[in-house]
Amino acid sequence: MAKEEMTGGHEDPELLPGAKQEPGPEGRAGTPNGALPGSAPAEVRLCRRRWLIVLLFSSYSFCNAFQWIQYGSINSIVSKFYGVSAFAIDWLSMCYMVVYIPLLFPVAWLLDKKGLRLIALAGAALNCLGAWVKTGSAQPGLFPVTVLGQVVCSLAQVFILGMPSRLASVWFGPREVSSACALAVFGNQLGIAVGFLLPPVLVPNSDEREELGYHIRIMFFMTAGVATLLFILVVFVFQEKPPYPPSRAQAMIHLAAPEEYSYLQSIVRLFRNVNFVLLIVSYGLNTGCFYALSTMLNRMVVLNYPGEELNAGRIGLTIIVSGMLGALITGIWLDRTKMYKQTTLMVYIMSFVGMVIYTFTLDLGYIWVVFVTAGVLGFFMTGYLPLGFEFAAELTYPESEGTSSGLLNVSAQIFGIIFTISQGQIIDDFGTRAGNLFLCAFLFVGTIITAFIKPDLRRQRANLENEQTRLQASNSQIMNYGIVP
Repeated sequence: MAKEEMTGGHEDPELLPGAKQEPGPEGRAGTPNGALPGSAPAEVRLCRRRWLIVLLFSSYSFCNAFQWIQYGSINSIVSKFYGVSAFAIDWLSMCYMVVYIPLLFPVAWLLDKKGLRLIALAGAALNCLGAWVKTGSAQPGLFPVTVLGQVVCSLAQVFILGMPSRLASVWFGPREVSSACALAVFGNQLGIAVGFLLPPVLVPNSDEREELGYHIRIMFFMTAGVATLLFILVVFVFQEKPPYPPSRAQAMIHLAAPEEYSYLQSIVRLFRNVNFVLLIVSYGLNTGCFYALSTMLNRMVVLNYPGEELNAGRIGLTIIVSGMLGALITGIWLDRTKMYKQTTLMVYIMSFVGMVIYTFTLDLGYIWVVFVTAGVLGFFMTGYLPLGFEFAAELTYPESEGTSSGLLNVSAQIFGIIFTISQGQIIDDFGTRAGNLFLCAFLFVGTIITAFIKPDLRRQRANLENEQTRLQASNSQIMNYGIVP
């Protein structure tokens, strides 16, 4: 692939697929992407470092997501160790949702004003600090300390959740932006998967509090070590942006004068966008159901299959791993087809169908059936998460991806809190089937709302219009230089 030497210690960027380095008149080398001398330079290139950046982000997002669910996957064990109720342990998960809501707008403003690197540093640092606070809480009387550590980790999450679509747009070209967003979300999902699998293995059920404390301490120190390593990597590796914009849509944003952008006006424009408002509600319903299901999974499985704490974690792992596969497949599909509305609606319908099947098979007495139905549910419900981010970026271009994805996440946190508390109460009063039917009803509502969203793909339209303009300008220059008769 053609390359051009760069200054400032950066790596060589890649030309966009199909770009050529053509000779100009008098034997001089032309400019990249076919621009001729005298025309505006088409500085749109891909940088190889983009894959390292998204992998690093995905890694510390993984660590933060693990810390979100590490208590919920061993709810009964942790509640016994600290001598608190199961509902109190549920709040260790829900505090992630509560903290996010008031802090979204300040952090989104910081992302717009200060850029990706500052937000990445803050997220990795808070994640590391929260993990070390927890290491001092592995004693029965120190539940408030573990709450403090979890709150610090929840602060880190505010600096993480709004990043995937922004990171993908800033670093990746139009043919890979959806796949990159899926990969960025992939780390968060993998962290939840490992959070379901590893804690039941590291902290086996025991009646001896001293033994439980020993195992919990090991889990906390392992997490703190990983979080520290990732923070160091972010400090030395993570960069603000590539030397050249990766797409023409990004190039247009770079050319806009900073004083022309108003964060408050951006928020107002987003809420005037009817299609985006519908997506906010539908995304919140789907992802809120996922948060409630993840938080309540251990309790639901153990109620129907007593003593199966380890399998409860494995079922959670099955949901997330199948969802990661679904996210990658839908990301690749979107990059190839750009069928955002059709794909989102189909995945939403299948999430509803999967939830119905899971609801009526959970209490059949065959745990292998639960593994199968949970896997089907996870493929669509968890696979929906990056879909929502990318659909929002399309509907709201040229508004900041951090703001649009942040609003989606606020909706998800609000519905997640409501659904988790409500489903927990319904399960206590009426059983697991009634609690899951409660979620099914809202997934059905979300499916109807999604059907009314119009596919106004503004980012794709901007890329196409700018490509056509560039081609017309190139043809005009070719005629002027007499390269063709």
